[in-house]
Parts: sequence; structure tokens; C-alpha cells
Amino acid sequence: MLRTNKAFFHHIEHLYNEEKLKQDVVIRNFRKGELLLEQDQPAKKVMLIREGITKCYFSEANDKEYIVEFLGQGEILSEIEVIRNTNCLCNIQAITDGSVFAISIPYFRKLIQTDLQLNNLLLNEFAERLVNTAKRASYQQLYPAEHNLAKLRALMETQKLQISKEDMSAYLGITLRSLNRALKSKLFQD
Repeated sequence: MLRTNKAFFHHIEHLYNEEKLKQDVVIRNFRKGELLLEQDQPAKKVMLIREGITKCYFSEANDKEYIVEFLGQGEILSEIEVIRNTNCLCNIQAITDGSVFAISIPYFRKLIQTDLQLNNLLLNEFAERLVNTAKRASYQQLYPAEHNLAKLRALMETQKLQISKEDMSAYLGITLRSLNRALKSKLFQD
């Protein structure tokens, strides 16, 4: 539901504190609603969430959104695009105020060549994403919307997050109408 990566966060924080040329890793603040990465546009930096929460989503040709994941501290952004030299695969939008460590692309490429710990963190991150994607797909197939909605609402309560109905339905992969039906079910009646 909300992905974080403390090990990655601590590694990049250490690089930021040790970096002699401060232009290679900088802290950049963002505001709620700000688009950090735009689908089909080139990435300007590799970013690692320092604080705050974002949503990662695809925009489809029919103006529908599909939220892949909610990302928090320690999650890395645009690394795949930089490694593959492609435009951004999806949008990343802030759902709270926060900040990122913004890493210059040449410095990130240098780190890939020289920093074994960074490479291990990247491999673990990629493996974690594959596992999470498979689990989420199976949950969405095996359990009713009410079950997945209950998990999402528990996350919202734990993190004290306000997520719009549109974002909830986009994350669950259901229509707004189906979400409203699920919210009216006996499971959510007080």
C-alpha cells in the first residue's frame, strides 16, 4: 500500500552529507498536488523521497488513471528511465507536502558504475516491486473490492492520509460507482 525503503533512504542521505560537490545531490521541496515526474516526458533528475507521500500512476488515453502505488520515504523515482534512457513511464504526484533528494543524472550513472551498495539497493528495490505487483494483482483477482478497500482505509487511518474517492478507485482498479457501492456495503456501515 505505502512503499518505503529505509535502507535506500539512509544510503542516499549519507551520500548527500558526504558529497563534496553539493550540486550532484540536492534537496528539493515539493507541495501537495505537484507533479514530480510526468508520463512520456524526459526525467531531469533521479529522485529519492526524503519525506512526504506521492502517488505513482498511469494516465490512459481515455483520461482514466490507474494508481500503481503510494510511495513514501526512501522510494526512488526515475531510476528505470535513466538506466534505460527512456521517457518517464508514469506520473508521480505529491499527495502531501515533502521533499526529495534530487540526484543529477551524470552522478547517478557514475554511482551505478562505482557504488556496489547502491547497485544492491537497486536490485532489491526491483525485486520488491515485482513481488508487490504480483501480490497486488492476485489480491485484486481473489478478493472482493470491499476487502481491498478495508486495507486501503486502514492505511489511510494509520498514515492520517486523506485520499480522494477518485484516487481510491484508481488504486483499487474499480470504477467510482463500484467504490461507492463498496463503501455502502455492510462492512463499512457504522
